[in-house]
Amino acid sequence: MEPSGLVAAVAALDQEGFFIETITGVDWLGEQEAIRKDKAAKAAAKAKAAAEAAAAAGEEPPAPPPAEPEAPPAPDDMEAVYDFNHFSELCRVVVRARTPRDNPRLPTISHIYPAAHWHERETHDFFGIVFEGHPYLVPLLLPEDADFHPLRKDFTA
Repeated sequence: MEPSGLVAAVAALDQEGFFIETITGVDWLGEQEAIRKDKAAKAAAKAKAAAEAAAAAGEEPPAPPPAEPEAPPAPDDMEAVYDFNHFSELCRVVVRARTPRDNPRLPTISHIYPAAHWHERETHDFFGIVFEGHPYLVPLLLPEDADFHPLRKDFTA
């Protein structure tokens, strides 16, 4: 989900009687490189299969496809995962909102769900996602002078 639609989606869930169960983060560092490698491996496997099929049929192997110009990889993202539950229905909803990793910012939902206050602070502590509009986004579990986020994939102790 785009960050711009997050508050509206959460407000709709609130209107339907859902409550916030938890909020956490995901660091997608390396995702774009993994996607690029997977695409290259699939293309190589397809070319190899075509060459083997041609050899088995006694034909000339097909010419390799022209190399596509390699675009720079897209930047990696961070993600906040919101888990909602319902009191009277057996129903859960998970909302995932992505934000650029180099400046992770999402709107707060603490004005809709006051319990989100603590979850957003913890997610900010460990992943560095800034929840814009949060009334008190100070460290919850880490020291106040901590300038690191230990659940980011590039964190080193």
